[in-house]
Amino acid sequence: MAVSRAMRRLLQVLEIQEEKCRAAMESARAELKRLEQALTWSVERARGGRRLVAASAVTGEIADRIAGIEETHVAKRIAIALAPRIAESESAVNLRQREFLGKRVERRQAETLIEEAEALERIAAGRRAQRDLDDWFLSRRRPSGEARADEMSDARGDEMLENAHWPTGCSSQQTRKS
Repeated sequence: MAVSRAMRRLLQVLEIQEEKCRAAMESARAELKRLEQALTWSVERARGGRRLVAASAVTGEIADRIAGIEETHVAKRIAIALAPRIAESESAVNLRQREFLGKRVERRQAETLIEEAEALERIAAGRRAQRDLDDWFLSRRRPSGEARADEMSDARGDEMLENAHWPTGCSSQQTRKS
């Protein structure tokens, strides 16, 4: 049972699909990280605005106070705008990750099938090789076994020829002993 080209081609296609899903997942993760980083910058901007308001309370600068309040409001609006995009991006990352894992499972199943088919093929080839070796060994022994049988039949034939000259019951061996 040789591994067909179709199975190997399927494995290549599954590898390509897995790599495509991996790239999509990494892209979604990068987008999520970018949005989370923007949220972090927004939080830092709000802190900076609050520090500016606190510093203006000490110095009495009204422009700093207004700038600090405005920075805090802008940071809150940015955070409010980013929250749904981050949630959407998290769900996209989860979806892409599930797709990637599904493609990985498909590819690994195909690999397992191919590996099992190759293992069965190797076992069958080993059995064929052993059978051929056994057949060769038996064919080597047969001629020598047949030669022994021929030698024995030749010896019996010679004995029968010798005994043909003697009366029944007397054999050449009995006469030689006496």
